[in-house]
Amino acid sequence: MTTDQLSITFAALADPTRRAILSRLSAGEASVTELAKPFDLSLPGISKHLKVLQRAGLIRQSRKAQWRPCRLDGARLKEAADWVGEYRQFWDESFERLDEYLATVQKEETHDSESRDNDGKN
Repeated sequence: MTTDQLSITFAALADPTRRAILSRLSAGEASVTELAKPFDLSLPGISKHLKVLQRAGLIRQSRKAQWRPCRLDGARLKEAADWVGEYRQFWDESFERLDEYLATVQKEETHDSESRDNDGKN
């Protein structure tokens, strides 16, 4: 996958309406009218979002007589997830280092608190 395609995918995913459409399509294909129902948008407005998703390769639209159902095409989502996944090791290691640091700080605070308590008893 080229960086340009990845940019197109992430640009399509940047909009909450388009993410909601993808979420709905993850349950199965739907018509444009069905996809428009939960939104305060006109059918042409929804169609513009669908075109962005189609250009990004995230959905496909077919024709069954007068009905034009849309369905999710997960290949581009997988490519984006794989790209993000490449950074998982970095984040996991960063969080492990943070956990170790916090454990050290907590141990020092506990030790300091116990020392102050013991000093006050004498």
